[in-house]
Amino acid sequence: MSEPSQHHVNVSELNFDVLKKVRSYLRRMVEAGGSDLHVKANSVVRARINGDIVPLSGEILSKEDALIFAKELLRTRFPELVEKKELDLVYPFDENTRFRINIFFQMEGISAVFRLIPVKILSIDELKLPEVVHTFSEMERGLVLVTGVTGSGKSTTLAALIDEINWKRRKHIITIEDPIEFVHKDRKCIINQRSVGQDTISFGNALRAALREDPDIILVGEMRDMETIEIALHAADTGHLVFSTLHTLDAKETVNRIISVFPPAEQNRVRMTLSSVLKGVISQRLIPTVDGKRVAALEILVRTARIEQLIAENRDVEIPDTIAEGKELYKSQTFDQGILDLYLAGQITREDAFAYATSASDLKLKMEGLGATIDKSKIGVDEGPKVFKEDEYFGLKG
Repeated sequence: MSEPSQHHVNVSELNFDVLKKVRSYLRRMVEAGGSDLHVKANSVVRARINGDIVPLSGEILSKEDALIFAKELLRTRFPELVEKKELDLVYPFDENTRFRINIFFQMEGISAVFRLIPVKILSIDELKLPEVVHTFSEMERGLVLVTGVTGSGKSTTLAALIDEINWKRRKHIITIEDPIEFVHKDRKCIINQRSVGQDTISFGNALRAALREDPDIILVGEMRDMETIEIALHAADTGHLVFSTLHTLDAKETVNRIISVFPPAEQNRVRMTLSSVLKGVISQRLIPTVDGKRVAALEILVRTARIEQLIAENRDVEIPDTIAEGKELYKSQTFDQGILDLYLAGQITREDAFAYATSASDLKLKMEGLGATIDKSKIGVDEGPKVFKEDEYFGLKG
């Protein structure tokens, strides 16, 4: 790894040649419609384009050049990388392009991954999210969660919700993120965006302070631990609208995860609070499409008296059926309902529908019950479900 004498960086001694080379790769990656650039010591620079990792050159980045690159990129923050072994930051490439970076040590030296952040915040309608998503931006108080695996577009959906509030309502919004991805300008709202590590020590500290900063709406980038969840629930319970994310697969698992974080003696109290403050859960899952791209299937829980009762009475197992039954009246939907709509519209194959379904056997029964066959004449017609392609979703026009 690096010698102690190399830990402190004299910026005046750097010529930024390696960083310039990496910037040229970033430009090529963006022009090719890619989403991520991978820089690794003793390897060629690669990019993720249309979901695949492809080399951008035959030139190997030496271990020494990778170390110089880290110093040129981080400058005075380089000692922080040496201490923590990995670092998150946002890199403004130019006026229109920003990257979220994770830089870290690995066996061969230093690696970095650049993820393109779209500067343009797409609206709920531009993302072709279901109409019911608009209602979450109109709420006065409560907790709204966006869930899914890494890379399923949670941040993009949250940015669209905050942007809609910013254009339509006069509120004070505080965001606590690690790192800040989408930058919001003040429109009708005042928006204070705080980056963990740079503007605040932790999610918990910032969230506690936020309650003394006259907020109407608080966005917590991720509910990572018991302290953050506790304060977020308290904020929602005391009249604030709180948005956050969780790495959970669906609405039922989301309820379970929040409650299971707490010790058994606390769980009933937390369950009662959650049942009263949870207003909605949007879960996202990306599925390959018939034309080789990806489409988001959504599960949407909308708070109803019945949902509140199920959470309070520890009957989480009944949540999916209740979501399914509310499709017509409340516009809620399970993953399987969303996936069935995508299949009937000819967007995804039968095999992928089963592979990504919560219950493949139930989905098969639904298909057979509908005599589900695709009407090829309807593919591409507006009557199909509202869906979006992942590369459009992340603002990457290939």
